Amino acid sequence: MSLIKSISGIRGTIGGKVGYALTPVDIVKYVSAYAQWLSSLKNTPVVVIGRDARISGEIISALVASTLRSMGIDIIDIGLSTTPTVEMIVMKEKAGGGIIITASHNPIEWNALKFLNQNGEFISSQDGETILQIAEKESFQYASTHTLGKYTFVEKALEYHIESILSLPMVEKEAITQAKFKIVIDAVNSTGGIAVPMLLEKLGVKEIKKINCTPDGHFSHNPEPLPENISQLISEMKNEKYELGIAVDPDVDRLAFVCGNGEPFGEEYTLVAVADYVLQKTHGNTVSNLSSTRALQDITEKHGGKYFPSAVGEVNVVEKMKECNAVIGGEGNGGIILPQLHYGRDALVGIALFLSYLASSKQNAFIIRRKYPSYYISKNKIEIDNAINIDNILAEIQKKYKQNPQNTIDGLRIEFGKDWVHLRKSNTEPIIRIYAESQSQSIAQNMTHKFVIDINEILSSSYTKL
Repeated sequence: MSLIKSISGIRGTIGGKVGYALTPVDIVKYVSAYAQWLSSLKNTPVVVIGRDARISGEIISALVASTLRSMGIDIIDIGLSTTPTVEMIVMKEKAGGGIIITASHNPIEWNALKFLNQNGEFISSQDGETILQIAEKESFQYASTHTLGKYTFVEKALEYHIESILSLPMVEKEAITQAKFKIVIDAVNSTGGIAVPMLLEKLGVKEIKKINCTPDGHFSHNPEPLPENISQLISEMKNEKYELGIAVDPDVDRLAFVCGNGEPFGEEYTLVAVADYVLQKTHGNTVSNLSSTRALQDITEKHGGKYFPSAVGEVNVVEKMKECNAVIGGEGNGGIILPQLHYGRDALVGIALFLSYLASSKQNAFIIRRKYPSYYISKNKIEIDNAINIDNILAEIQKKYKQNPQNTIDGLRIEFGKDWVHLRKSNTEPIIRIYAESQSQSIAQNMTHKFVIDINEILSSSYTKL
């Protein structure tokens, strides 16, 4: 499989030919390009690196560290960690940037390089394009013997991250301790198995049961924390001995809950519930991407704030949050961004805020979930021949539904009252992804099917030929 070079970094499978997988040669090439770009911004910058527990992570981390040092850059290595922890340590150490070695929710055979700027945030698409251009030219300048970078391993990065969370005024540690919660964790045998229990213990959780918490990288199931992948956790919760189940992905930036009766809280509603709690504490605006549930808009307006949509991708959500001064934001995949802590998706702060909500309201997760309007998202896709211009297809759809409110910041989103459809082209495949949401599951499914038909009708015309 070819390397995937996108706004979220350089991803690929381990093993194979150079240029078609995440090989040692490719790792050195793109890390060198990142270092060259970084050095053009700041003299001899420091870079923070950290990784999830993937089997390939240790090897890749050594390659990344050696390459950066060969470029004259000093390294702060925090070892096994989480994506949000690396982001926070970049800020703490006033580093020039950071590299996170993780393929997030991708299966075990994948890994990736995710690049951060000096603010501990993912680099912009413009900066990413610059790095790709440097990589293609291979215009690297390596350091001489006397100017090689230094290596420092820093322990207790997770402790710093967790203590920063505990110091937030909205985190009600005393109430959580008094609630005597009993919680089950599924950390898919990655670094969440270290970080989440550490957080819960600091919060005073009474009883913690660990499932798949050995950080050896042998993922026990598909690592994306969707209901179909966390059946073991759901089964454990059906025993009704525990109040809450928590699932995170390998790098701990996505978060999902399971109620005490074994019912999934819903990944889309993780952000909704946490935002509800935050908006009870502080007035403000919210942001999520165009493919996320409308429930966040409903909750925001209920609290007197204003909701703003962004293009898909964490860097786009962060940019919009800064623009509208949002107090919380994120994505419908269980990603929570709290600017008061840092501008990055963070499952750990999401856990602390959600437990604060449960403890202070004296309600369980099942009751809280029932407070929110139930929306259903249907997902579909249609493959397009490479000879077809996808932008022309979207333009035709836009004209067909010109009487409906539309948003074109990322593909095309069309509103039908409280229902919506979002069409966006893939950055890596000749595919149009189709998302639809409604308070009726059958209507949502019918909407995605209807737009498949619309697209096929356009494909039969001559408008889309190059």
